[in-house]
Amino acid sequence: MQFLYPNVLFFMLIPILILFFLIITQKSKFEKIFDQNIINKLLISNSNLTKKSRNIILFLSLVFMVIALSRPVTNEKEQNIEQELVPVIFAIDASKSMLAQDVYPNRLTMAKNKILNLIKTPNELSIGVLIFGESSFILSPLTNDFSSLNFLIENFDYNLNINDGSNIFSALEASNKLLKNYKSKNVIFLTDGGNNDSFDEETDYANKNNLNVYTITIANNTPTPIPTKNGYLNDKNGNIVMVKLNENIKSLSLNTKGGYTNYTVNNDDINSIINDISNKTKKTLVELKKQKTYTELFYYPLGFAIFLMLISFSSLPSYKSVLKLSLLLIFFQNINLEASILDFNEIKDATNAYNNKDFKTASNKFKDFINTQEGKYNFANSLYEEKKYQSALDMYKDITTSNENLEFKKLHNMGNTYVKLNDLENAKKMYEKALKIKDDKQTKENLEIVKNALKKNNQNQDNQNQDNQNQNDNKNNDNKKNDTQKQNNENKENDTKEQVDNEKQNRQDDLNKKEKSEEKEASQSKISDEILSKKEEKKWLDLLENKKIPILLKKVETKNNSKDNSSSPW
Repeated sequence: MQFLYPNVLFFMLIPILILFFLIITQKSKFEKIFDQNIINKLLISNSNLTKKSRNIILFLSLVFMVIALSRPVTNEKEQNIEQELVPVIFAIDASKSMLAQDVYPNRLTMAKNKILNLIKTPNELSIGVLIFGESSFILSPLTNDFSSLNFLIENFDYNLNINDGSNIFSALEASNKLLKNYKSKNVIFLTDGGNNDSFDEETDYANKNNLNVYTITIANNTPTPIPTKNGYLNDKNGNIVMVKLNENIKSLSLNTKGGYTNYTVNNDDINSIINDISNKTKKTLVELKKQKTYTELFYYPLGFAIFLMLISFSSLPSYKSVLKLSLLLIFFQNINLEASILDFNEIKDATNAYNNKDFKTASNKFKDFINTQEGKYNFANSLYEEKKYQSALDMYKDITTSNENLEFKKLHNMGNTYVKLNDLENAKKMYEKALKIKDDKQTKENLEIVKNALKKNNQNQDNQNQDNQNQNDNKNNDNKKNDTQKQNNENKENDTKEQVDNEKQNRQDDLNKKEKSEEKEASQSKISDEILSKKEEKKWLDLLENKKIPILLKKVETKNNSKDNSSSPW
């Protein structure tokens, strides 16, 4: 037997031994003063455990709990976990032609998404990924860590300069290197068919190296242009390049014990290929990791510790004490208060004072219990009855509870308090909130009364505004008569002054026009600078947002990297 966590055993037993020593040697105050014979005569005999005996049993229970925490085990064994996996290499064509948009959103994105959808579902595959154009690059070796593989496929920058032509032969050589230690060699091409008219050389190489080549062509037979940043891709003569599906690659798959299919919008194409591979291929045993196994023993000391604890707690209170305590709990539940046993008498006095309409005394007593939400509610009710409406409202607002019944009563009483404070709008809101929680007749009646009062107030306000308007109109008519008389007298005096003032005003206007034109030019230049700075800022933010996380690529050195694609380098 051994302990998996021996540190728990060593560090916990030391303080436990000290505790045991104190329990054994410590004497009570009576034992220090009186002789043991006298104490024995004074004590009433009972069948229950003594204090010292109970402490010793609890100590032993604690010791066995510590032993259980140290996790005793036996029969240690080391076991290798093995899993049967099917190795598959996915070769993604990243040539320029894969950017054609005859497939939504384009051929390359659909190819990528098909692999992503496959690795999201449980399977027994070990997957490797190649990116190929004129040359081939390893994005991921064979792995069943699909979380990392998902990250690599999603974050790889497919706009790198690896997309001149589709060298299928190079991809086959790279796949063969990744699968050299496996008996079953399966390669799935996701391509538009490449550029070749004949794939005899690729077929011979695949058969020689026992490669099972499957192909999912992602393209249509309709000629489609290749979009670029500046429009569409042109050939040497300046004509727009048009690409379509190359079905000649079908011969490569059908002559290498593989399979061929054109793309489907869902994942039926890739699933059918995986099913065919699983049926034909003998799965490879992969040793994942070594794991130790044990026979656990902790439940023996734990069970014994619980048994000792039950013995130490075997003395129960009398049924009369339990009955009294239950009656007290039921009583205080009815008045919606939470308190400790020592507070029961105080709460009882406060409740009696409230019921006897001695609200001042009730407030003073309930104030001591505002540490609970129910206590705040009862204290607020007492303040309300004392006509301290603002204080009561503040206390209601301080109540936060998930109890719908208490929340309803709080909102209803807040509505009543707002009415007393003559704040009818807030009273209406409180009643409406309370009715959303509970359909109460009294609350509905109060709400109707408040609405009628608000309507009357609005009508009185409108009538008062109309009377004020009439009085203002009469005053304005009298003022107009006096103004016309004054205006005639002033016009004569102002004629002479206007001539002098006009000359001064003309000079001042000329100066103001110059200042305004200068300010306008300055503000226009400032606005244009701000627009330019915002455009530059947006430009850099877009570049940062669209920038892909760098992914390490390893180029595979193959004999056929320089295969001539000059006639159609896309």
